[in-house]
Amino acid sequence: MSQCLLGKISGVLFGPPRDPLAPETRQHIALIAFFAWVGLGADGLSSSAYGPEEAFKALGTHTSLSLYLALATALTVFLISVAYNQVIELFPSGGGGYKVATQLIGPHAGLVSGAALIVDYVLTIAISVASGVDAVFSACPVSWQPYKLATELGLTLLLIILNLRGMKESITILTPIFVGFVISHVFIILYGVGVRGSELPTIVGQTLHETSSLAGQMGWVFVASLFLRAYSLGGGTYTGIEAVSNNINSLKEPRVHTGKITMFYMASSLAFTAGGIILIYLLWHAVPSSTGETLNAVAFRSVIQSLGLGPGLSFWLLTITLMLEGALLYVAANTGLLGGPAVLANMASDGWAPTQFSSLSSRLVTKHGILMMGLAAILILLWSRGVVDLLAVLYSINVFLTFSMSLLGLCIYWWRHRAQQPWWLPRLLLSLVGFTVTCSILMVTLFEKFFEGGWVTVVITSSVIGVCLLIRAHYRETEMQMAKADALLAHLPAQAVANPPALDPLAQTAVFMISQSRGAGMHTILWVQRLFPGVFKNFIFLSVGAVDTQSYGGEGSLEGLQEKVHSACDYYVNFCHGNGIAAKSYESFGTDRVAELTKLALLVREEFPDCVFFASKLIFVHDNWLTRILHNQTALTMQRVLHLQGLFMVILPMKVD
Repeated sequence: MSQCLLGKISGVLFGPPRDPLAPETRQHIALIAFFAWVGLGADGLSSSAYGPEEAFKALGTHTSLSLYLALATALTVFLISVAYNQVIELFPSGGGGYKVATQLIGPHAGLVSGAALIVDYVLTIAISVASGVDAVFSACPVSWQPYKLATELGLTLLLIILNLRGMKESITILTPIFVGFVISHVFIILYGVGVRGSELPTIVGQTLHETSSLAGQMGWVFVASLFLRAYSLGGGTYTGIEAVSNNINSLKEPRVHTGKITMFYMASSLAFTAGGIILIYLLWHAVPSSTGETLNAVAFRSVIQSLGLGPGLSFWLLTITLMLEGALLYVAANTGLLGGPAVLANMASDGWAPTQFSSLSSRLVTKHGILMMGLAAILILLWSRGVVDLLAVLYSINVFLTFSMSLLGLCIYWWRHRAQQPWWLPRLLLSLVGFTVTCSILMVTLFEKFFEGGWVTVVITSSVIGVCLLIRAHYRETEMQMAKADALLAHLPAQAVANPPALDPLAQTAVFMISQSRGAGMHTILWVQRLFPGVFKNFIFLSVGAVDTQSYGGEGSLEGLQEKVHSACDYYVNFCHGNGIAAKSYESFGTDRVAELTKLALLVREEFPDCVFFASKLIFVHDNWLTRILHNQTALTMQRVLHLQGLFMVILPMKVD
């Protein structure tokens, strides 16, 4: 009864399971460009709430130079976006900065980029939720302030549940907030620039005069340094641009085309919004408020009041605009739960993270990655109490570390392939300029903010890298041990037999749960023959192809997975036939290996009632909590499930030194 109730609750919260083999499933969950823009572009667009302000304030009294900032911001957005279009072309299965660094620079460069992205996405969730709640609570009574942290935690849990239901479901629910933000900010920018557009020639003249005057007094090096510092400290504006390349495998076919359209939407909206807001500051003479109001609030108030709608209506329009700005930050937090698990899944496939992170839930989402990213964000919120000044520093540094490594990888690629690519030089120059820009921003930000918390970035990211190195070392050692077993056992002859022995449904039957390792499978078969000589007349093989991120939309394919499983089953059946043993195999495919094996086991019991199940399990000489986390416990779980069904199962150990 309790399991039935839990199943109903799970169905309500997360929705019914999806069939990964059904063609319509992929069509249903794939994102068109608009929804990809909403889900993956919110992080970048929300940065216009704080990035332009940070850059503008860094100019101090030399605000006329902000005209250069507006132009440079818009150009930089398009520069990085166009460069990441190359990433989309070269890596249409997703992976973004991690895959670029791994394949174009080296595995350890990929590890650094991936670790930086993981930390960045956790901070995206924490900072966006906290900043959004701060923005909304600033319009609420002071007595509500003690409830901010609880609200942040509750909203983070809600995001986790939404994403466990599915990527498209979470995006659909959050779309109205995104659209409201875009409409309100586009209107304010167009109206604000339109009303005072006649002042632009005067402002251009003032900018040129102040630039010349400042250079004459302090030198061009000072002017360049002042501008570069302000430009770099506004680097948070460009966060989130890489999200599309990380999740390209979630887009509607043709993926590359959809990805480029999405990137165009992102670049256009972010360049227009961020550059436009800086221009609004300049045209409407925005000055930082002594009461703690954001510069956006100061500038937007002036623009809205000029509409002549009266104090009451102007107040509500400003409140709604600022609340949409805060709410968009919440939508941006969702980007962390979309991008972070995707990076973890790719790293898990390469052995840097536990393999569970590449598995899919019944709703075809990376459940373990979503839970880990969400829980990590909750821990950060509890640790920081929702105060995000320190976390904002960590956030921007890691973003530009990944940007720089990705663009360096593209530079290396175009130089190496210059003989095969007719348009290699323009692309190389684009990547080189992008690398120079992002690397400069990274260096300036790290230098300026190192003692304000930037050093924490180095510690946290280095810790993640260290853990990943330990995990990779364990997996490689285990692979070497399994390779030895494969070399010893998997070479046994297994040719098809013209007249194989017939199965006897009433005879004693040994049922083997086999995995991808043929050495492990043969180890189990030989042990059963040794322990129970001549007892079992039928050998039945159960194999489940686990649909993960690589086989479902990644570099692999469902067809490749099916072929691999079918080939393994044929090998074992042919081996048995060649040794005079009646044999048969059952195959299944799904996201939950235990559930699929259970279905096959019950099916076998119907046909062969006198059966005993066998499986092997790796036993490590130096067993610890890490080895238990890094390897699934399918055999133990299946033993419990089958015992509850009244079936017998024996686990045969396979020692790994």
